Amino acid sequence: MLKPEDNERLCRVGPGTPGGDMMRRYWQPAALAVEVPVKDGAPVRVRILGEDLIAFRDSNGRVGLVDAFCPHRRAPMFFARNEECGLRCVYHGWKFDADGKCVDMPSEPADSPMKTGMSIKSYPTVERGGVIWAYLGPKDKMPAPPDYEWIRAPETHRHVSKTFEDCNWLQALEGGLDTAHGSFLHNNRLGDNRLLRQRDGAPKIEVEPTDYGYYYVSTRKPADNERYVRVYQYIMPAQQMRANIMARIGGRSETPKIDGHVWVPVDDEHCCVYNWTYAYDRASPISPETFEKIEEEYGRGQKDFIPGTYHLKLNKSNDYMIDRQAQKRDTFTGIKGVNTQDFALQECMEPIVDRSKEHLGTSDRAIVTMRRMLLEAVDAASRGEKLPGTDPATHRGVRAHEAMIPADQDWQTAFGDDVRAKW
Repeated sequence: MLKPEDNERLCRVGPGTPGGDMMRRYWQPAALAVEVPVKDGAPVRVRILGEDLIAFRDSNGRVGLVDAFCPHRRAPMFFARNEECGLRCVYHGWKFDADGKCVDMPSEPADSPMKTGMSIKSYPTVERGGVIWAYLGPKDKMPAPPDYEWIRAPETHRHVSKTFEDCNWLQALEGGLDTAHGSFLHNNRLGDNRLLRQRDGAPKIEVEPTDYGYYYVSTRKPADNERYVRVYQYIMPAQQMRANIMARIGGRSETPKIDGHVWVPVDDEHCCVYNWTYAYDRASPISPETFEKIEEEYGRGQKDFIPGTYHLKLNKSNDYMIDRQAQKRDTFTGIKGVNTQDFALQECMEPIVDRSKEHLGTSDRAIVTMRRMLLEAVDAASRGEKLPGTDPATHRGVRAHEAMIPADQDWQTAFGDDVRAKW
């Protein structure tokens, strides 16, 4: 459990909060690149870490991220004209470039000194892996841009999607780091004892801290003479990586891949999940059609979203369309979609979970370690120190893996270089 005051320190992410100050020290996904697809295209609303911002791609293809309101009279910049390397407020014509500098002020006399030094709040951005990354922290602490393996994979082998989640970022992240729930929440074939993940519902969890976060190992015993070992990666502050290499019933998957999520706080009670997938090796490109099938299985295919949004059609307002008859005979939850099943539990806990009421067990070891690391990072940020995982060199070479190995074999020997990046 967490003390209420520690829970608040981690969950509150607005400007000036301890958790918010820590999160701002990392590059955060602010939007998908496809949300700002063309030069001089329509501005896009972005809400991240409790701040309302506007993203736009200028005439040179550079993506700017600026305050949602003009510094003149606080008019909404969403309605601005994106033209000639700048965003022009339609109220009085004030224009700002991607760095936030005011480059035109037509409502004032030409010789007015007012334009000099005038600016709109702006944040640095980089475009990598189909994602617009933003840094919202102090400029003198800005780390090098992220360099995860999935970012380096070519477009033919990598895909990214985005989902809005109606809960605090921390409980969503905790769901991603919880391996034990897969045997229950995601049991979509009741009674099929051949399914590997249904067996041994109490996996052995080992956590090994690193300078980027940790890796954790889940070991299950589907039979006396073998073990199913899965190595996950947790990269601070809010990214999880897992392998999907094996078929559901033994052997190798037709689409061996590594995937995961980055959870980005929208504000204290909402977050966005960036879901990424990339091929395990160069011999296995992932077509857009294959990726869409994967997304549909998770419940976040194109048809699963409310049109024009990143909100799922199955949500709290309709109880995720739970089918109680299917729950009795077919699946553990009666809810369609692996991702939807996660959302149903995470969103319906509380907007922010009261962790002082929890009773944690051995299967929660990865979550306990993650909370401790984040609290340490909050303290380090308050002291102005370097934070774990901010240096790309610490995490660029890691990847996840899974395999069935003999019961008497050490997993590290069996996996070897399979837990090192190949891209």
